[in-house]
Amino acid sequence: MKRLFDIYYSYMKIVIAMQLQYRASLLIWAFSSLVWVLIPLVVWVTVAKSQGGQVGSYSSGDFAAYFIALLIVEQTTFTWVIWEMGERIRSGQLSPKLLRPIHPIHEDVAWNISYKAITFALILPSALLIGWAFHAEFHPHVWHIVVFFPSLISAFLMRFVMEWTIGLVGFWVTRTSAINQIYSTLFLFLSGQMTPLSLLPRPLEMLANILPFKWAVAFPTELVLGRLTPTQVLLGFAIQALWLLVSLIAFRFIWRLGISRYSAVGA
Repeated sequence: MKRLFDIYYSYMKIVIAMQLQYRASLLIWAFSSLVWVLIPLVVWVTVAKSQGGQVGSYSSGDFAAYFIALLIVEQTTFTWVIWEMGERIRSGQLSPKLLRPIHPIHEDVAWNISYKAITFALILPSALLIGWAFHAEFHPHVWHIVVFFPSLISAFLMRFVMEWTIGLVGFWVTRTSAINQIYSTLFLFLSGQMTPLSLLPRPLEMLANILPFKWAVAFPTELVLGRLTPTQVLLGFAIQALWLLVSLIAFRFIWRLGISRYSAVGA
């Protein structure tokens, strides 16, 4: 365990040092992330005001709080590993990683954590400023905030393993861009990124409850806003754990099949 921790620590130092050399790229990424959340925020705040201040159970201040919380959750759980894995397999960049003493997934975890730490430090002050400008209204109890952090960690792990597993499809297809696009589109509309899921038509809301996307984004977002009861929180943690287990089982199975095929063709 200590050896693995030392490896993570070494990777993270390298990533942070590399990213700090590309400050302009970091600032552009942070700015694009803010724009991404500002668009639906402005739309829904405007709609709420035009409807007498309320849409469903959300006021304009509630919408502002929702999208600020969403920004924090999305930046914490977001990964780029589907595209990355596809490119590594296609170009042969995976081969030298297989010679290292640890599984390649550990390197990606370390890279993701390091990158998120830097971007989070850039985004948080701007998120607080946006919340103040749009009069965001947060109503969580202390226990909501306490359990929010483990829900966020669970959401990241679930999403990371799931997307890393999807990226392994690159062992069988030349490019994973189409798969990534389909996945990203479904995630966009069924995770709560465009709108709170309670405002979706009932069939879509039920579909979102079944699929894993909600539990990676909407669940921790609604949790930190104080919109969930203790029973709903326990159910959410159970579903996160279930999807993480399913993803881990699929990952181990597909990885073994994919590596066998990758080695067989002489990569």
